[in-house]
Amino acid sequence: MAKTMSRPGATAPVVNPPAAKSAPWPVTFYRSAVGKKWVMAITGLGLLGFVIAHMIGNLKMYLGREDIDAYGHALRTLLHPIMPNELVLWILRLGLFAMLVAHIHAAATLTIMNKKARPVGYQSPRQYVAVNFASKSMRYTGLIVFLYLIFHLLDLTIGTTNPDFVEGRVYDNLVASMSRPAVAIVYILCNIAIAVHLFHGIWSVFQSMGLNNPRYNVARRWVAMALSGIILVGNVSFPIMILAGVVH
Repeated sequence: MAKTMSRPGATAPVVNPPAAKSAPWPVTFYRSAVGKKWVMAITGLGLLGFVIAHMIGNLKMYLGREDIDAYGHALRTLLHPIMPNELVLWILRLGLFAMLVAHIHAAATLTIMNKKARPVGYQSPRQYVAVNFASKSMRYTGLIVFLYLIFHLLDLTIGTTNPDFVEGRVYDNLVASMSRPAVAIVYILCNIAIAVHLFHGIWSVFQSMGLNNPRYNVARRWVAMALSGIILVGNVSFPIMILAGVVH
């Protein structure tokens, strides 16, 4: 109940303003720097899992046309006949897109928050991995990855940028797309950007979640190098082998 107070000479009673409603805990947590780092870490792990699974699936190209086409068919018919064809696949795609949006939003708002908290950058060099080429270029490699994802969907999922695209023919679509030297170069450069982005992302994920320990820094670095290196070699091998005529 609002309280009124009378003061000498006052012409009207003073009414206490109603207390502002607090936001739900998830919203309050996300507004903090710690919450944004957790969102970046969790969504980053989810996206990393997708990148690894996607690369492993594409490696079936080396087994031949029938194997990778069967893999693509299995994805389109997940849970069939319980669910309509491609419905589960599109649900997974939308889930990945939601994780990507959350990852980008958390990164962007955290950057703004950090700039407001520290308008002047560090004046002395810091001798640890968090400030190296990978970390300094995260926003740029992230933008490249986002644009690459759009192009990749248009090229090999929808077929807009691939004039020889045929629905369901994964092997032939890959070969038709990456037989074009300009497109192959784009795939190679973009996958290098992905590897650089993943290197720092894998390195910093435990730090972002507050689970890092200096004793494990060397191991964390090697894990980051190994995973990003494997993904780079695997993904870059596709355009190189197609251009070289090994896959045709």
